[in-house]
Amino acid sequence: MSDGVSRLVQVMDRLRSPGGCPWDADQTHASLAPYALEETYELLEAIESGDRTDLREELGDVLLQVVFHARVAQEHPDAPFDLNDIAHGIADKLVERHPHVFGEVEAGSLEDLHARWERIKKETKARESVMDGIPVAQPALARAQKVISRASRAGLEVRDEAGVGLGQQLFALVARAQAEGVDAEAALREATRAYESAAREAESASAGSEPVTEGSPTRDLGR
Repeated sequence: MSDGVSRLVQVMDRLRSPGGCPWDADQTHASLAPYALEETYELLEAIESGDRTDLREELGDVLLQVVFHARVAQEHPDAPFDLNDIAHGIADKLVERHPHVFGEVEAGSLEDLHARWERIKKETKARESVMDGIPVAQPALARAQKVISRASRAGLEVRDEAGVGLGQQLFALVARAQAEGVDAEAALREATRAYESAAREAESASAGSEPVTEGSPTRDLGR
């Protein structure tokens, strides 16, 4: 472990231990959850702004969330784990999902890589649907796009009347929702749930097809 990370772990240990900070000592995974979400959004903002100073700071804030949760997890009476366990776990996952790098499998095309990645995920996570693993609490717009992307990559023929919207159209719809007293987020979540249900039905109807691929190079590393 690097000196910087080791120091951060030691600082957190001091804050969490008797004689440290009462607020830090009182936190749980649940109470810390909103901060993880907030810091992630601030990191995205720093990435979009291109400010390197802000980026470094926000990455530190996100790292703090991981270290904090790891310290809390260390104290669990029945199933404790620490930052080292977390790091080994994600390293094992990366090795497992990159047999073309750490094994003797040929890399093949980019499509082959994505197909292999999804196949390994499906096997190791025991997933039954391409819709599994998409966070329900994810913001509605992002979740809608992910659901549509999964269905599209799977080649599912989903009966949908929503059509395709651009930024201006989305904004206009939100403005309309506001004028009509409609919760736009809730409405979109409901529409996404309906689409997801239809996608699952389409998937069941086409059972036995080739392994699902997701063409975007962005991967669900943590899921």
